[in-house]
Amino acid sequence: MSGQCLRKRSNTMRLQKVQDALKEKGWEYRYTEEAGLGSIDFEYRGISYHIWEFDEDGLGAESNIRTAGRTEDFTGPDYEEQIVQLVKERQ
Repeated sequence: MSGQCLRKRSNTMRLQKVQDALKEKGWEYRYTEEAGLGSIDFEYRGISYHIWEFDEDGLGAESNIRTAGRTEDFTGPDYEEQIVQLVKERQ
């Protein structure tokens, strides 16, 4: 199964563009949602990655998608597109 989903308190899934990119790659992931913010966890080549959405003076996400050993914040109106691009770059 590609993409397990646990949702709480929302009718619309968050991080939909990231989920679509992961599905395109055929990668399994786990999506959860809490307080209207999305979270995705997945493995690629044996390394665990996460994407955790936050709302601190605007929406953004923390992820280790660029460098597995280090997290960074993605902010601005295109934070999800920034992450999607990094997913698409993975071979």
